[in-house]
Amino acid sequence: MTRPARFEGTIGRTVAQSTPWWDEPPTAAEGSPDVVVILLDDTGFAQLGCFGSEIDTPNIDALAAGGLRFTNFHVTPLCSPTRAALMTGRANHAVGMRSVSNFRTGFPNQLGHISPHATTMAEVFREAGYATLCTGKWHLAPIEQCSAAGPFDQWPLGRGFDRFYGFLDGETDQFHPDLVSDNHMVEPPATPDEGYHLSEDLIDRALAMYSDSVGVRPDRPVFLYLPFGATHAPHQAPAAFMEKYRGRFDDGWDAARDRWFARQVEMGIVPAHTRLAPRNPGVEAWDELPEVQRRLAARLQEAFAAFLDHTDAQIGRLVDGLRRLGRLDNTILMVLADNGASQEGGPYGVMHEMKFFNGILETPEQAVARIDDIGGPNSHTNYPWGWAQAGNTPFRWYKQNTHEGGVHVPLVVHWPSGIAEDQRGSLRDQFVHVSDIAPTLYDLAGVEAPAVFHGVEQIPVSGRSFSEIIDDASAPAANTLQYFENGGSRALVAGEWKAVCRHVPGADFDTEAWELYDLSADPSECLDLAADQPERLERLKDLWWEEAERHGVLPLDDRTFELFGARFRDRSPHPADRRYVYRPPMSPIPAQAAAQIGGRNFDLTARLERDASDDGVLFATGTANAGISVFVLNGHLHVDYNAFFDHTIAVSTIPVPAGSSTVSVAFRRGEGSTGRIDLRVDDHEAGSVEIPFIMRVISSVGASVGRDAGSAVSTLYSGPFAFTGVIDELEIRLLSRRDAETADAEARAEMGRQ
Repeated sequence: MTRPARFEGTIGRTVAQSTPWWDEPPTAAEGSPDVVVILLDDTGFAQLGCFGSEIDTPNIDALAAGGLRFTNFHVTPLCSPTRAALMTGRANHAVGMRSVSNFRTGFPNQLGHISPHATTMAEVFREAGYATLCTGKWHLAPIEQCSAAGPFDQWPLGRGFDRFYGFLDGETDQFHPDLVSDNHMVEPPATPDEGYHLSEDLIDRALAMYSDSVGVRPDRPVFLYLPFGATHAPHQAPAAFMEKYRGRFDDGWDAARDRWFARQVEMGIVPAHTRLAPRNPGVEAWDELPEVQRRLAARLQEAFAAFLDHTDAQIGRLVDGLRRLGRLDNTILMVLADNGASQEGGPYGVMHEMKFFNGILETPEQAVARIDDIGGPNSHTNYPWGWAQAGNTPFRWYKQNTHEGGVHVPLVVHWPSGIAEDQRGSLRDQFVHVSDIAPTLYDLAGVEAPAVFHGVEQIPVSGRSFSEIIDDASAPAANTLQYFENGGSRALVAGEWKAVCRHVPGADFDTEAWELYDLSADPSECLDLAADQPERLERLKDLWWEEAERHGVLPLDDRTFELFGARFRDRSPHPADRRYVYRPPMSPIPAQAAAQIGGRNFDLTARLERDASDDGVLFATGTANAGISVFVLNGHLHVDYNAFFDHTIAVSTIPVPAGSSTVSVAFRRGEGSTGRIDLRVDDHEAGSVEIPFIMRVISSVGASVGRDAGSAVSTLYSGPFAFTGVIDELEIRLLSRRDAETADAEARAEMGRQ
């Protein structure tokens, strides 16, 4: 007979003649700490109260007061690469995440997912006997694979987590999120009118998962990864938090930067000799702005502050929950950000981010007409450059850049049973990189990353443990050489020196200028020493190329929209003939897996079976803020083309008959940014409408068939307005390739959203 492959007992003819053996599951050592990693999104170095700002973050501040603040902590300039380095303890390029997971280039440094040759913290901790839980933003799987069709091997449960609740893309609407529970799509449990907000939901689920685990298995330690959607755009918060900050930023970003910088110096967050970097190009003096521009910018910053404050309150709920469960004292809890404050709001900020990506440069005078929507369900805002630089005080530049403003962020470490009382509340100024976190946690928890995992040889962990620094403020930095790269921008920190190049797409990599800074004397990169010490700069540049070779950074690549053509290939949800056929019931389809109708000519055809009273949505994409919905209402075919609250509605001139019928919508681009929609019912022309402005980029929210999931695109119905008849088949056929303008808009949106 066949037996299990592994059995270390003996089998005789009877039990008396046999020796039993049990294959015991992995068991963590007694006293192993729980591990909680909280990741904030697009949160700059100065935006937490305990790092200088006047935004209220009392719960994170309390963790800092009872733990440690790392003031020289660095990440990559973009979210997916930071998450890959955080989760693996290896260089982000080496594990296949040069840029956001939305892109795959055919090179090992951009797989769109973490290489199987690099275990995640979840995989390592689970093998060591931990329960592994995640609630929040993933953004570590190819987004085209994040539909209900999978594949699921790069979803959280495929990379070591026992449970997951959150969203898979780079951003989502905080009031109407795209949600996944474990390996399937789910609807939010409530509506904004019922008080729903995603950050609260994430904490509810995290505490429930935690309680489920330790309630039944209190002997089993827990690894919880909690990557919030906050504070990535859209900046959205409950009304009470918005009201709290009304008028708080009316004196503007210059005054705020001065105050926050003074607080940083007073707290020792930056050395006393640090200089406040000058305003970045494109950031104007606050006092010289027109009043309407100041009014809009202040309100946009209020929304950000309310979002961060609300997130801090949820972190407080988590900490209280851990305390009630009796787990807090032996929990290593880290709070960090994935990159610096975002520059995607542009010089004025945006009321609706997708307008910006459609080339609509909405003036402040136009935007203030909807100023009271800011922060609520009917907004998709991001703040202007001036507030982003204030968030990165005292540094230059932003997210996406390899200067300090893009890569120097806060880190708080809290561990009551592991940090001596006389060290609590103190600072650590040694250089630390995000890839150093995993090996540090392994060191503190007494676990090891395997050399071979499930038969696959592993890339060695390249991060350096900084556990000694936690114990000893005078211990030397473990990491003294660190490269950075994003979209061709490069940097190298070697001891106290930094060489950095801000790449402009299309520029010659070999001839563009580098800068040189002595970070010990000039932490904010104000005094470029490249002309004074050219030999040192050349040595650091050569060293950067050596590190690039060692960590798989090459080839350098500054492409954006060109990468979208790679979607239409084998094993892709985007068929080569651009023909998409949907048959409900279906889960919502993420934006990058759905038919790409933005800015393109397309035909939509649906074969229906209905009674005379059957109405509802056939197809919808987007949200109440911007989208397209095709539906039957009062027996007539409707199309609502919602271009940022400007609704163009086509209604069929003849009814959709009872019984079997075929309805179709033909969208055609016209001159400039105009378009036209023609309707047909069976073989009959049924009306048309001119579209004054076509959207090349519609929304970060995808499509739904047979209903309108999320916030309703059209004001002519409410709720999902599910079709009550039968949709036998719904086909969308794309008829023309995107022009360069459309492709560029889509690429800028994709990069900006991430």
